[in-house]
Amino acid sequence: MKATAKHLIWSVRAITRGIRGKGPAYCLVCKRAVPAFLPYRNGSHGLSPILRDVGIVGSDLDRFRCPSCGSTDRERHLIAYLRVHPVDLVSDRKILHFAPEQHVRAFVTQHQPREYVQADLFPVNPSIARMDLTALTTETDYFDLVIANHVLEHVADDSPALSEIRRTLRPGGHAILQTPFSPRLSTTLEIPAVQSPDARLQLYGQEDHVRLYGADIVARFEASGLTSCVCKHQDALADIEPHRHGVSAAEPFFLFEKRG
Repeated sequence: MKATAKHLIWSVRAITRGIRGKGPAYCLVCKRAVPAFLPYRNGSHGLSPILRDVGIVGSDLDRFRCPSCGSTDRERHLIAYLRVHPVDLVSDRKILHFAPEQHVRAFVTQHQPREYVQADLFPVNPSIARMDLTALTTETDYFDLVIANHVLEHVADDSPALSEIRRTLRPGGHAILQTPFSPRLSTTLEIPAVQSPDARLQLYGQEDHVRLYGADIVARFEASGLTSCVCKHQDALADIEPHRHGVSAAEPFFLFEKRG
């Protein structure tokens, strides 16, 4: 069966589940009730046995996309975190947003940052600057906030990327570094010899991922000089229901601070 046909079947099943009483769902981005969120590809049924065993935490594959506005679960979850976090991270701030997602970008713009730099290694939009996260050309101690939402798992060498994030942040600035990880893996899984898209899909969860972070993720990020402000979904978003709002409650808010 072709992938598009499988996706259609799983999408119909997702909507059917919502109609049968497991909904309605509610999108935090477009603020609309929808029958159900649509799965990514084949949903969690498409996970490899390896990823099932290690309990990968990342996107909610069964409640991935809003059928109304097209927002993804990672966008909905990040926007929810930004709305309730006690630190004002967006308004009147200098922000560097790497690989900016449509709905997060709209949220940030709406809150009127002082400066908003959008960047990507391979930009497809003229409003997005071409930047390499491992070798930023921006000033030291400049940004109040760096957003890299599901980016670091794509970066071949994350150590210089983390160092650059810290360098460009001002003292007291923050970095949002969401990424898939496994709390069951004691150390990050990273095998350079694994190069084929199929092997990476089975091992890391996506064809262009180069690692799966483990339980050492916070220590790994702190090794760059950042300080953890990580918080759990249940502590920050107790009123946000994973099934109804289409987010993964297992995904923490990976927030870090550059302390002076």
